[in-house]
Parts: sequence; structure tokens; C-alpha cells
Amino acid sequence: MTEVSAIYTIKNKYTSLSAKERKIADFILEHPLDSVNPSIEELADKIGISESTMVRFAKKLGYSGYQRFRIALARETIPSNAQIFETEVNDSEDAIDTVFSNAQKTIEATYRHLDRVAVQHAAKMIAHSKRLYLAGLGGSNSIALDGYHKLIRTGLTCNYASDFHMQLMLASQAGPEDVALLISHTGVDTDTLSLAEEFRNNGCPILVLTSDNRSPLARMGDAILNVTVSTNSLVAESFSARTVSMVIIDVLYVKILEQMKDQGIENLNKMRTAIARRRM
Repeated sequence: MTEVSAIYTIKNKYTSLSAKERKIADFILEHPLDSVNPSIEELADKIGISESTMVRFAKKLGYSGYQRFRIALARETIPSNAQIFETEVNDSEDAIDTVFSNAQKTIEATYRHLDRVAVQHAAKMIAHSKRLYLAGLGGSNSIALDGYHKLIRTGLTCNYASDFHMQLMLASQAGPEDVALLISHTGVDTDTLSLAEEFRNNGCPILVLTSDNRSPLARMGDAILNVTVSTNSLVAESFSARTVSMVIIDVLYVKILEQMKDQGIENLNKMRTAIARRRM
């Protein structure tokens, strides 16, 4: 399906669409570029239909889901250089400038819009948890590993696995006294949603670190730590969102140590002493 033009497919199957689905088709055919950037929730609101109708529309066209359709649409409407950098790119602009500028803008936007109450609440939940589970898939897995590397210094019992099935096994052991930190840029990955469902079924509170606070994953969270992407992301992975997610992990680390007070400092010093023994 990915080899076939998304625009052509819409036109070819237009007569088989329902009235609501034709409303989607009309908007996309008239505004193909503007239809790529928004999330499914944002585009549904803009068109005036439900998210479920958007999903049915994509499946009727032959795609497995809306995200697959969105990627196919991006491939034929977004210039190749913009797909690389996730933002509109001037051909004369240096690649280094583009990457750094995008990261700086996302850091500034996230800093301005960060929900500090949510951050404080998340830190308190983690500091008083029995066990902390960190999980993410794809690019988000590296962020989860970074979080594990940092937060284990606090002395908290942290659990992390790189493999999805191992993550699912860990989730099956979680309970109401634990906390899960799930990381996902889009918040729509089905495997990540399965993890969230497993944690929730076991009564484990869920913290969500994401760029879309209206995503299915975000709606399952007890607290949302939101990365504000300064430019509309044109592909599933986001350079700048990954960078800023790690900054939020750093903020959480400091806030957790504040919650733990003297015990946190004592645990941190134990770690530093253990590491110092291995240095020349």
C-alpha cells in the first residue's frame, strides 16, 4: 500500500466513502500539507468529525491504521529535506544550524508550557513508590534507559528492560504501590498501549512522558509530562522531542531527590563512592 499514492487512493475510492468520510477526503484533498502535521485528535477537531471516523477512513482506504495513512501522505506531500529535519527547511541553511535551532526551540517551548504541578506530582509519586518501572519502545527506549541510569542513583528500586516481552513481564508484576513511567513521542503505538493496559489492570499508577497530551496513552496516565514540540512533527520520530524528554528526566531526578531529602543524598553519595573506587 505504501507504494501507491495516498491522494490517488482517496480519489479512486471516493465514491465508496460515507458522507462523513467524504468530509475527511474533501479536507485532505484541498489541504494535503495541512493534513500531515496535526495529530489524529487535532485533525478530527479541525474537520469536525470523531477520531473513530478518521480511523475507519484510513482502513477503508486500505491502511492498517491512521498513522500508516499519515506516513503515506507525508511521503508524497512533504519535501524530502523537511522529512529529515521535521520542519520546513531552507535549502541554503546549514544542517547543523537546523538541528540545533529546532532543539533550542523545543526546549524553550517546553520550558514555557511545562506543567510544574504535574512534574511535582510525578516526582512525589516516584519518591514514595515501592518500585519504579521505566518503559519505552523504539527511540523512546533509549530515553527509558537514560531515566533508569539516572534514577537508580536515588536508591529507588528501578526496573527496566529493552525487550517488549520483558517489559510486559515486568508490567505483570507491578502493583498499586509501584509507579510506571511510560515514554512515547506519539502515544499511539499499540505495544506501548498494551503495556499501559497491563500496568493499569494491576492497579499500578502510570506517568506518561509524551509530545501529545491528547493521545490514547496520555488518556491512560495519572500524570502527564508533556514535551511541547515547537514545530509540527512530520515523521513519527522527533529529534528535538527525544532531547527534551531527557531534559525532563533530569528535572524529575532533581525533584525526586528533593522529595527524598537526606535519604536521597545518602543514597547518591553511596553511588558516588562505589564509582569513585573504580577510577584512577
